[in-house]
Amino acid sequence: MRIFLTGGSGFLGQHLVKRLEDEGHFVVAPSSNECNLRESTDLSKFTDTYDAIFHLAAYTQAGDWCLTHPGEQWIINQQINTNVLNWWQDQESPTRIVAIGTSCSYAPASNLVETEYMNGEPIESLYTYAMTKRMLLQGLRAINNQYGLEHLYVVPSTLYGSGYHQDGRQMHFIFDLIRKILRGREFGEDVTLWGDGYQSREIVHVDDFITNLFGLSKSGATDIYNLGSGTEHTIRDFAQVICDLTGYNFNQINFDTSKYVGAKSKVLNNNKANAFLKNYSGRSLESGIREVIDWFEETQSFH
Repeated sequence: MRIFLTGGSGFLGQHLVKRLEDEGHFVVAPSSNECNLRESTDLSKFTDTYDAIFHLAAYTQAGDWCLTHPGEQWIINQQINTNVLNWWQDQESPTRIVAIGTSCSYAPASNLVETEYMNGEPIESLYTYAMTKRMLLQGLRAINNQYGLEHLYVVPSTLYGSGYHQDGRQMHFIFDLIRKILRGREFGEDVTLWGDGYQSREIVHVDDFITNLFGLSKSGATDIYNLGSGTEHTIRDFAQVICDLTGYNFNQINFDTSKYVGAKSKVLNNNKANAFLKNYSGRSLESGIREVIDWFEETQSFH
């Protein structure tokens, strides 16, 4: 298959491109230098026929970055999504598009089930990014209604695994936890984590996510699906697992309740995907975190 993919340099993108190529597909995943998705004409140079399109590109970062860049996030993500969707529906032989959403689009009080994705108010700190992802879904639905084009919209929980990008951007919490604890062990330092540690999060290994994504892609349905691990843990639980695997003393961890923590709890309802996927791919928390620790120790310097 010939596949076009945006966001190929991101964490998910790099893993997805490799998996697709390993399975024998020809993947076109232009970098931002090769194709500026903010420019309406840049995509027009890609005139080949594609069997599938994966739209992963988004302008965002982890942590509290969203608090200080809401205007940029709105403008840039709207430009990206509008241009990609316009290029998609303008193809001579339009194909199905697979787009990635975000769990932060769910309202904090919701049950995080797909029928509630567009309902209520997202958390204030992530509001702008959350709404651009809702707009992306609405754009897909509008194009489907008018032109009959098919889409799959998939909402992941926090992705983790080896090979996380190191380009100065803030890390998602699980990578930040591992980095801080490894540094604490390296230098014999105490570790400070944000919040009281009782906020809960769900993580899913990137390879498991891709396996399940491929399973859903075979459905041929125009629909929205959550894809997570189905289990949440507190930050203290994650920290304890990392400490156990690295030999760091958990009692040397301090919690700063004055810092930004985001949502208090976030675990996706995976019933819809579970009902379709006969073999829902997933691995143990310990084995997944062990992999990331090994990758950090092999590739990162803490000096």
